[in-house]
Formats: sequence, structure tokens, C-alpha cells
Amino acid sequence: MSRSIRPNRNPPSLTFRPLAPQNWNDLEALFGPRGACGGCWCMFWRLPRAQFERQKGDANKAALKALAGARTPLGILAYAGEQPVAWCAVAPRETAPALERSRILKPIDDTPVWSITCLFVSKASRRQGITPQLLKAAVAYAMAQGAGAVEGYPVEPKKSSMPDPFAWTGIASAFRKAGFEEKLRRSETRPIMRYDLSKEQR
Repeated sequence: MSRSIRPNRNPPSLTFRPLAPQNWNDLEALFGPRGACGGCWCMFWRLPRAQFERQKGDANKAALKALAGARTPLGILAYAGEQPVAWCAVAPRETAPALERSRILKPIDDTPVWSITCLFVSKASRRQGITPQLLKAAVAYAMAQGAGAVEGYPVEPKKSSMPDPFAWTGIASAFRKAGFEEKLRRSETRPIMRYDLSKEQR
């Protein structure tokens, strides 16, 4: 199945909550038995590749749950009413060491940033304009935690649609709608985009 990049003109009303022990069950329900995708449980960027592969499934789930229990900043859940419909992983870049090993996503300067590394929207809620709302909420959450800038690493599709599994870091157009600006592009389809939180304080 492909993901359209054309937004819904009437996105649903959402509320947002940081992941914490109290709402772990909501993330578990949203991700389902596959852990969002292939047993990832949002641990891909947090672990060395070999360890991630060994832990796919229940071990990755346990690792993320332990981080949530320690109240490590991990990300936010979006709710339509009381139903969890989407997830955005946002945390200090240093908590995602796999980014440092990426040739195209390595740091662009010395600015301390929070990184948005994963977006997951429930199948029933896709193509409804949720992602820009989710990104704006992630920026607000990071700002409340003292972040000075938030980066994202979306895909810039060459066509008007792309398979959902390839859009897990987000689509560049959604980041632009949320106020992010492209800072660098080392790959044709992978811009590095940033939201400078200082402009919120002017």
C-alpha cells in the first residue's frame, strides 16, 4: 500500500501526551504485535545494528518499556478522544547513536538538537492530515524540555506516493507544513530539516 502525500483538508482534533509508564499500554495497543514494524518497537536508532537485529520483537519491546519506566524522554502519543492514533519519537539526538553512524544523517553543525526519528500513524488514521499536527506537538514537547532546536530526517518522495514502510521517518512536505526548514541534503531524497525554537521566544 502507498502513502499519499496530499493532506486531508479537515484533520481530526487531537490531544498529545508524552510516553510514560501510565500510558505504556496505549503505545502497546497502537504498535500491535509487530511493534509498529518488524519488531522494531522504536529501538532502531537507539541500538547498535547487530544488537537491534538480535532483539527484534519482545526484547526490543522490553528495552523500550524499561526506558519509559525510567522516564527517559522518548516521544509523544496522539489521541483522538481516548484512542491512541499516532506516535512521534522525539528526544535528544545523543539518545539515538545510530544517527551518528549514518553517512547522510550525521550532524550538520555543533548545535545541540532534539531529533524526530520515527512517526507511526495507525492504519485507520492515515491520510487524514495528522502528521503536521503531530510534528508541531513534538516541537512543543521538546521546547518544554529545554530544547533549542528540533531536527527531522524525512523522505522526499520522487513520486506522489510511496509505500508506507518507507515513510517511517516522515514526509518532507509534512515537516514544511509544521514549520521546519531544510538545512542540508546529502542525499537526493533525504533532507535534514530543522525547527529553530528560538523563533518561538521572539
